[in-house]
Amino acid sequence: MSTTTPDSAPTDLILIRHGETAWNRELRFQGHADVPLNDIGHEQARRLGLRLAGETAQHLISSDLMRAQQTAAPAAQQLALQVVTSVALREQHFGVVEGMRADEIQSQHPRAWEEWLEFREDHAMPQGESAREFHARVIAALGTVAAAHRGQRLIVVTHGGVLDMVWRTARGLSLSGPRQSEIPNAGFNRIRIADPAAPDAIEIVEWADTRHLADLPPQPTYDQRRHLRKD
Repeated sequence: MSTTTPDSAPTDLILIRHGETAWNRELRFQGHADVPLNDIGHEQARRLGLRLAGETAQHLISSDLMRAQQTAAPAAQQLALQVVTSVALREQHFGVVEGMRADEIQSQHPRAWEEWLEFREDHAMPQGESAREFHARVIAALGTVAAAHRGQRLIVVTHGGVLDMVWRTARGLSLSGPRQSEIPNAGFNRIRIADPAAPDAIEIVEWADTRHLADLPPQPTYDQRRHLRKD
């Protein structure tokens, strides 16, 4: 006989990166800029809603930015859930370079770009947020969510950087260095947090599933590693 109670049960989270935006397609730094989905992004969100219709979830939480809320809307309709928004689940803040492509940052903020290429956890773009600060915000937010909904299954619609912080934490990786995991737009990811008091003890159950996006145009990919200088 099981002795699991709501207070001791793990919290399951289905983590979703928002659908595609025009700035994704143009490989621009988005950060806190409130950019809407493009047509492909809306189709990704529609298909994601159909995919999530087969899930049992008690709550749907989204970053408060438009691209995340628009991605969450079809799933909320399918599951008859209210979307609760969270500022803490926003993307990393990139300060003055938000809206710029890599070549524009290199031209207009050359020193900031050179420092960015070192991918140090304490570096931040001017007026932006460092990886260390960002990570602390993300993990605290997940801990709060897991504690409030212990023993339940939640859908969380957020951003690529947030998912990168989750991946690094779950795999015990440094916050320094370029991104190493696949994080597709509207991809399906499942994690488990056994103890909200230790939200950095994350178990990855499923990652970067895009079967529901089959036959859509290839996604734009911002690979941080391609910017690294060769010795």
